[in-house]
Amino acid sequence: MTRTSKSVVVTLVVIVVVAALAYIYASPYIALDRVKRAADARDAQTVNQYVDFPALRDSLKQQITELLTRRVDIQKSGNPLAVIGAMIGAALVGPIIDSYATPDGVAAILNGIPPRGNPGERPPAPPAAGAPSEGTNQANQETPAPAPASGIATAQESPRQPPQTTAGYRSFDTFVVTYQHGAGDAHYSAIFRRSGLVSWKLVAVDLNG
Repeated sequence: MTRTSKSVVVTLVVIVVVAALAYIYASPYIALDRVKRAADARDAQTVNQYVDFPALRDSLKQQITELLTRRVDIQKSGNPLAVIGAMIGAALVGPIIDSYATPDGVAAILNGIPPRGNPGERPPAPPAAGAPSEGTNQANQETPAPAPASGIATAQESPRQPPQTTAGYRSFDTFVVTYQHGAGDAHYSAIFRRSGLVSWKLVAVDLNG
């Protein structure tokens, strides 16, 4: 092999290695884009490829239960009816989890509309055929309503603008997408875990950010 041929081979190998490393690095961003598109389209078959629903259910159960526990802790020294309302909310954790551990729920989570632990809460319905499916339109479907005397909201909060989104690696096997609607506003995270060298799955949410 001539020196020129060796140089060409080495160059090709370097290009292939760099391209492979770049693809591995970009793989969670690609997975995020694909699962969001599939969830917005309610393509359950594709969503199933990118979501570990048993793990997501466990995470939702833990996070929503913690939300309600903190709510009780804050309110128990005040109006006794607030505690009763929170206890009722705790009894409804199962239905909230069932509604969010679905393609509709995944679409809501990835569009800035996380569960908030409110009784009877459900993710927004899919947009009508031909209508844009961005988080803004989903958020606009939320109907504001005054909180009852118990202090436990029973409806979604008022419409919001699309959230500010940041994404990045937390570790080699963990990729986190954080959503925040504005400076000082509460934020939450969607957590992806590596499932193979370039495959990723949504496995958890962190409602505390």
